[in-house]
Amino acid sequence: MENLHVLLEEKASSAIAKAFTDLSKEDTKAEIAPCLQEQFGHYQCNNALKLAKKLKKNPREVAQQIVTNFDLDHDGKKMIEKLEIAGPGFINITLTSEFLSIQLDQALRDKHLGVRIPSKKEKIIVEFSSPNIAKELHVGHLRSTIIGDCIANLFEFFEQEVLRLNHIGDWGTQFGMLIAFMKEKAPHVLEGKEKVDPTTLTEWYKSAKRLFDEDAAFQKRAYDEVVKLQAEDPECINAWKIICDLSRVAYEEIYDLLNIHTTDRGESFYNPYLQKIVDELDKKKMITVSDGAKCIYLEGFKNREGKPLPIIIQKSDGGFNYDTTDMAGFWHRTQVEKADRIIVVTDAGQSLHFKMIYAAAVKAGYIDPKKTHFDHVTFGLVLGADGKKFKTREGKTEKLLDLLLEAISYAKRILKERNPDLSEKEIDSLAKTLGIGAVKYADLSSLRTKDYTFSYEKMLKLEGNTAAFLEYALVRILGIKRKTKANMDQVIKYAHISLEHPSEVSLGLHLRRFGEVLQIVSRDLLPNRLTDYLYELAEKFNAFFRDCRVEGSDKEKERLALCEITAKILEKGLNILGLQTMSRM
Repeated sequence: MENLHVLLEEKASSAIAKAFTDLSKEDTKAEIAPCLQEQFGHYQCNNALKLAKKLKKNPREVAQQIVTNFDLDHDGKKMIEKLEIAGPGFINITLTSEFLSIQLDQALRDKHLGVRIPSKKEKIIVEFSSPNIAKELHVGHLRSTIIGDCIANLFEFFEQEVLRLNHIGDWGTQFGMLIAFMKEKAPHVLEGKEKVDPTTLTEWYKSAKRLFDEDAAFQKRAYDEVVKLQAEDPECINAWKIICDLSRVAYEEIYDLLNIHTTDRGESFYNPYLQKIVDELDKKKMITVSDGAKCIYLEGFKNREGKPLPIIIQKSDGGFNYDTTDMAGFWHRTQVEKADRIIVVTDAGQSLHFKMIYAAAVKAGYIDPKKTHFDHVTFGLVLGADGKKFKTREGKTEKLLDLLLEAISYAKRILKERNPDLSEKEIDSLAKTLGIGAVKYADLSSLRTKDYTFSYEKMLKLEGNTAAFLEYALVRILGIKRKTKANMDQVIKYAHISLEHPSEVSLGLHLRRFGEVLQIVSRDLLPNRLTDYLYELAEKFNAFFRDCRVEGSDKEKERLALCEITAKILEKGLNILGLQTMSRM
């Protein structure tokens, strides 16, 4: 099914071309947007004002000529109820209730709920989460993980070929430090004779880092381990694998809680390609040697002193770094995996890094911007109630696992108060769904480019733009269906939605805009546009429920069908956000 705004763009463009035959195809392209206030119309065409300058005519006169040439029908049925010229030349478009009813009937029986799936399948790589081995995930990883998962879910719904890439920091100097430290302090662990918890591993990493910074002899031993690791010394590789396995247990526990699935690919994956990349860039005459290091200097990138800012792709000691790995990453994703779109989700602090790496990859010919689209999806900080970076009461960085478990505990207390008759098993299951969903939704409903304040109390409220509010709307629909005792398979098969009451029309129009919203999110990668849509959907459903009786009314089956398409779109929207749904609250 085609999105409404696309159908209207086609009709408006055709009307403009008929009205003004001398205009170019570009000038006849219509601009259609939803009306901000539905009492004036459902959509608005704003071309008349722009065309008036080009045609040197009065904008209302131009608008009238467009209206005169507008085709009001679609598939033999009247689509447009009225066209009204407002203000200096805006054209307000009101759709017929009959057209919207037919559209919703089709959406209800469509596996994609009326959303148009792109005809061209693309390979889309979404890189997100990206923890470092030997460090526990903290609240700073939360946004990358949740936002990246949502974006991947969206493109999977659009039936694209999606690779959910978890670019794990599993290589480099930090492993030399940790292996050297553990050889001296915990050799039995490196021999595989004992397992330790992730917190112990993190503490060892911190101790190793202190020694590395303070003790020159230890620093030398750490560098020796790095050299052996890069040379794939069997003993060193075995120690490295044991450390990676210990860390993996920790972050997989968090991914299980969040119900997030990724394809893990460490920095070590690119190790065989690094020297090849450096040699190739050298052949392309992109490298300048500075103080023994091999650097790339690009126009337009300078430091605070105004001096050229380098991308260091090989250090003076011959070692490689993040810049080298990320260049290899771009090369592999375009030349080997043939990605049509690459999306990398990290904090805003890495903006400059990725601007430079992308520019270098384009210059090297690894990326052709005409063939591969790159998005760096950035996000702000998670703040505490004090407006500062979110930390524990002790002032330490909050562990992500602790934060999630506390959200579940908080949700459990709320559910126990509201549902004292539920069993402990039911409470535990619902609390996990509600608590994790609340954390995800609070993050995604915030504009990702800004910081947001974390609050268990706010995110678990049953009022306002929260996961709990949307879950409750869905539970209410399930309750309505149970009360009517209707055979929903029969309702879906035979009942026809008939929008008559203004609240039905308003709800029906909003439901039909689901595909438009998903299209916008796929373009700008701002999940809060979807959360805003779902919040408004829940509010419009509540207004419909208030104004239009379902159970026992003479329109029971038609209204049950409207409830069903509402539930399906609400549930699908929540699933795209990464939320599981609840049968009761």
